[in-house]
Amino acid sequence: MKKAYLPAAATVRVAVVLPCYRVKARVLSVLEQIGPEVDKIYIVDDACPEGSGAFVAEQTRDARVKVLAHPHNLGVGGATLTGMRAAVADGADIVVKMDADGQMDPALIPNFVGVIAAGEADYAKGNRFFETESVAAMPIVRLIGNAGLSFLGKFSTGYWQTMDPTNGFLAIHASVVELLPMKKIATRYFFESDLLFRLSVLGAKVVDVPMIAKYGDEISGLVPHREILPFAAGHLRNFGKRILYNYFIRGFSAASVELILGFGLLLFGTVFGISNWGVTSPASAGTVMLAALPVIVGCQLLLAALNYDIQSVPRTALHPRLRRPPRKTSLRQDDAHQTAVGWHSDADP
Repeated sequence: MKKAYLPAAATVRVAVVLPCYRVKARVLSVLEQIGPEVDKIYIVDDACPEGSGAFVAEQTRDARVKVLAHPHNLGVGGATLTGMRAAVADGADIVVKMDADGQMDPALIPNFVGVIAAGEADYAKGNRFFETESVAAMPIVRLIGNAGLSFLGKFSTGYWQTMDPTNGFLAIHASVVELLPMKKIATRYFFESDLLFRLSVLGAKVVDVPMIAKYGDEISGLVPHREILPFAAGHLRNFGKRILYNYFIRGFSAASVELILGFGLLLFGTVFGISNWGVTSPASAGTVMLAALPVIVGCQLLLAALNYDIQSVPRTALHPRLRRPPRKTSLRQDDAHQTAVGWHSDADP
């Protein structure tokens, strides 16, 4: 795959965004591994108590690096959106986001960029479930949690072919970034899942890129038992919005009718059956059929709507059909190390 995509990837300007929070010990090592295929690197200091941004500005001599800093912590999503805004404003064609803690291999960047540059996707994300080695190396708590989130993510985003929705190694075309409702996207741990939902509303094509994460002694700020309810509520909310947008506002299809009739019949059969439970003993055949038949037919209609939804996953990239204004400057023209420590983001807190 990599060799096939390199010619296409060589024609685009690539920017990498590295959100930084408590990664002072690893960020320089990650920077050193980013190859020449990247034109610009945005270090976003998310009010890091270790001063990661200032540390990078002082230590690195890489002319591609630009340091941005938040006065207040906005979360990984807020930092990523800040970097995306800056990259697109500076003329990048494709924006790659990866973590600065060393879990993600920068050598995979051409794989993420290549599939977008070739016009085969608008958004590429890592998938740690593709390789058996990656699954075996994943801590059991993360394995179970990510598997469950993948299942919920399929329902809320409609991207049934994807796995590992919370994977933070991602790439997106700049023209698609410009269509995103930046102020509505979640900025904390739900960021990647919410971003996928926003992409599904746009009809963007998403693909998984196989990867193997490296787990060391890094400490995750995610506390599973505290995030279970917010994640569940977020997925439920996005699922409702997606169904409303795609099947009743933006379009109307056979699945729309199946959803209405399916939910209606299922609700009627369930309520009727419960309300008549134990009223007469034994229940008459007519009562049983009047309760069971709507439930059976309702379930069949909902399964048919589900099948339609699975088949409706976007299969054509959106960005080749979008026009962007001509570039005023080239990222490759930067000839000095740039810093903007203290830069204030307008991302939502």
